[in-house]
Amino acid sequence: MKIDWAALASVFGVSLVVTVALVGLFTLGIVGLSKQASAASAGSSGGTLALARTAAYACFGLCAAAVAYGIYLIVV
Repeated sequence: MKIDWAALASVFGVSLVVTVALVGLFTLGIVGLSKQASAASAGSSGGTLALARTAAYACFGLCAAAVAYGIYLIVV
């Protein structure tokens, strides 16, 4: 049996980058929701609240899309 080390390293590298990106995107969503909550308690304008909430939901949506795409790649 021969192991293709270059392919193994490539898969490891891609999975590491995608994992870090996905965790970072989810973290940005959580930060956006916390900024929205802190701005609401401080009495900020409605535009700031809407922007923070929209950005957080966009981050969560992209995370869900990435997970769905990964499941699609596994199934098909």
